[in-house]
Amino acid sequence: MALCALPPSQYGNHYHSNRTTVTQQTRRKSAVTVRMTASSGGGRLASYEEGELERPNWTGQTPLSRLVGALISFKPFYSVLKLGARQVLISTAEKTNVPWREMTKEILESDVYKEMESIQNTSIVYPDYYLNPFHAYDEGNLSWLAAAEAEAATMSMMRRAIPDASSLEEANEIVRGNWLNAIEQHHQQYSGNLKVRDILDIGCSVGVSTRFLADKFPSATLTGLDLSPYFLAVAKYKEKRSPQRSNSFQWIHANGESTGLDSQSFDIVSISYVLHECPARATINLAKESFRLLRPGGTFVVTDNSPKSKKLQELSPVLFTLMKSTEPFLDEYYLLDLEKAVKDAGFMNVQTILTDPRHRTLTATVPY
Repeated sequence: MALCALPPSQYGNHYHSNRTTVTQQTRRKSAVTVRMTASSGGGRLASYEEGELERPNWTGQTPLSRLVGALISFKPFYSVLKLGARQVLISTAEKTNVPWREMTKEILESDVYKEMESIQNTSIVYPDYYLNPFHAYDEGNLSWLAAAEAEAATMSMMRRAIPDASSLEEANEIVRGNWLNAIEQHHQQYSGNLKVRDILDIGCSVGVSTRFLADKFPSATLTGLDLSPYFLAVAKYKEKRSPQRSNSFQWIHANGESTGLDSQSFDIVSISYVLHECPARATINLAKESFRLLRPGGTFVVTDNSPKSKKLQELSPVLFTLMKSTEPFLDEYYLLDLEKAVKDAGFMNVQTILTDPRHRTLTATVPY
């Protein structure tokens, strides 16, 4: 997600480096148009079209997918791909007025490092998949550079999702607004009037999604949980410097598959743009843990890339090759039947909708 063109040495003396040791797609009969009301003041209606396949033909065991896999496995070419992926994200950000370098420099030259001591759980054992290089970082999410670039990368992702938006604010109104509306509507319909008092944001990164949830549910207590203490340190740093909210926040360094938090202690558990970074076994465990953590009537929500997105199915070969080069578990994500995994975890009222041209939002309920 977070990538940058400048080498770390150019960010100043405060930069710290920390290294931690299918089948063939079945063609659908017809395209489907999914409609959701965006959260903009006008309540306009947006149409998002599904592609003709169950998933892109550059995933799984298709000839195209195997070819891309072979290219990525060739290390000299992989190094070039990583650089290219970084350049695409940087270019997208800068062309849409996201000040990537300035935002990154501001974090790396701040006193964010002081937050690490209060955040880091030194006894945590990282799962093997989390130690893989991804997002073009050799350290994955376990570095200050990845944490410093995360918010700019998220902004860039919003602009790619809604390329015709006139501003980042408009893109967020659509992407984040539809996601939040899907949560609210599902909870109102199926929770049995369960009040939203406690929200858990698993894989909260630097707290962008957590802050959006706080704005949507101003009376709730927010808990952001992530495996990266670097991301959490930035989240806490940004929270301290954000406009005062009525919500209270806490940041927890833990594994979302086994959080150690009390059972039935949350009304909403949200996972945003995380599962495409996970092997299937981790996604299944995250669903099970979320079920344990939610109160009866609680809402589980996932938003992430949609295998049925027409936009993603029609990506150019260059773009999907670059994307797969930085996402080692992308095939597992696209091949997993997420709805079945969530139902198998015990959830009911499982629903999935396209909430923007690239992303789906799945909502589900813990039965009474």
